Amino acid sequence: MPTVYELDPVPTPELRDQLLRLWTDVSNAGGSVGFVPPVTPEDVRPELLGRLRAMAEGRSRLLTGRDGDRVVATAFLTLNTHRLMRHWVWLSTVMVEPARQGTGVGRELMAAAAEAARGLEGVRGIRLTLRAGGGLERFYASCGYQEAGRVPDAIRVAEGSYRDEVTMWLPLDSPD
Repeated sequence: MPTVYELDPVPTPELRDQLLRLWTDVSNAGGSVGFVPPVTPEDVRPELLGRLRAMAEGRSRLLTGRDGDRVVATAFLTLNTHRLMRHWVWLSTVMVEPARQGTGVGRELMAAAAEAARGLEGVRGIRLTLRAGGGLERFYASCGYQEAGRVPDAIRVAEGSYRDEVTMWLPLDSPD
């Protein structure tokens, strides 16, 4: 069954529960989505509720990938409110269900995110940050992103264990 991507799905309780499950599963599989395993749904819930609030306030957009009724991939596009930076969006919390990683769903999700950003008025680029050390730089580069900066040891994953924070940029076709 092909994965179907949707921007701005209705935030039902069922969707909230699926996002919570996905975020917990990805985190516990070692995904770089803001947590270090092990985590429980209760650990993730406050962060998810913050994202849902941002959506309700119009500051963020949710992109989901579904196989049937099951959410298997997500990404958040956060609008930039600074008057000098409204021409780009943040892409964050890019997640693919662990069992679907390596099947092309991640590339599809990234293409759907770029298409969604192109549909936003005046947006010329997508910026994201990642935790170095897991091969994500290669993945995002293969999706057209360029490394734009790096902060050494900016992310602490455990006592005495640090990772660089890498900023990547995807230029979009100019809407001008």
